Amino acid sequence: MTVTNEDDPSLTRAQKRLLRRIYNGRVIPIVTDGKPFLTYKEACHYLLRLEGAARDAAYEAMKEQAKSGQRDRPVT
Repeated sequence: MTVTNEDDPSLTRAQKRLLRRIYNGRVIPIVTDGKPFLTYKEACHYLLRLEGAARDAAYEAMKEQAKSGQRDRPVT
């Protein structure tokens, strides 16, 4: 029997995969809630500290910022 916990604090597999893609080789941090995140581990640790709706909002903000074209090239 498989027991699922609705209050499981971990990220979903899809969320982890997207975060790995977003942060792979990043040289410009993604800023969420006023905090810069440059690595997958930093982003995951931050998201795991948040609760429900706040976590979802921060994840969506990271996703949108990555999608908006703020890529990995530093301004010189």
